[in-house]
Amino acid sequence: MLNIMIKELKLSASCLSFFFIAFGLMFFIPGYPILCGVFFVTLGIFQSFQNARETNDILFSALLPIAKKDVVKGKLLFVCFIEICSLLLMGIVTALRMTLLSNVSIYVDNALMNANCFALGLAFFMFGLFNIVFVGGFFKTAYKYGPPFLTYIVLAFVTMGIGEALHHFPKLSWLNAFGTEHLTKQILLLLAGIALFALLSVIAYNISCKRFEKIDL
Repeated sequence: MLNIMIKELKLSASCLSFFFIAFGLMFFIPGYPILCGVFFVTLGIFQSFQNARETNDILFSALLPIAKKDVVKGKLLFVCFIEICSLLLMGIVTALRMTLLSNVSIYVDNALMNANCFALGLAFFMFGLFNIVFVGGFFKTAYKYGPPFLTYIVLAFVTMGIGEALHHFPKLSWLNAFGTEHLTKQILLLLAGIALFALLSVIAYNISCKRFEKIDL
């Protein structure tokens, strides 16, 4: 499996996938829908799948002396690697904004979603959504990547819209709390986001394996 992961990183991956990890730093931007950073990271991953299709990487991988499910596992591990790298950046930025930068006026007066544990939990959820919708959808054919990505775009921006709207309801204003205020409740939502990311990724793997097994390459 380590060799498959190395193959994914060195041969299959587009350099844009690594470059777009930096969009996790969008959590620094005030007055901007910071969860767009998640979308741009997935756009970078999309480029790798596009590159893999054009170079017949799936066929090459399937011809290796490995099981079909290992081909799926390699792709999903690569996807999760990129996602977790960007999530680490988002986590660092969130920690800085909630501590050292908690009194900076441009963040205090931010009208949109603040970088807090709730936002980070939504980022985890959106990546999980990408894994099940796009990766799972791609392995229906192991060729078509456009339709599942378009479906993900719609769901991602609906999720972003709901996330941005929720804290405007009076009883849910704590979702946008800054600093350490309401931290316990926000951490619970972060943990829920992590759990959903793990669950959706596992489901994506199982669905992808079943779909890929049925494909005659």
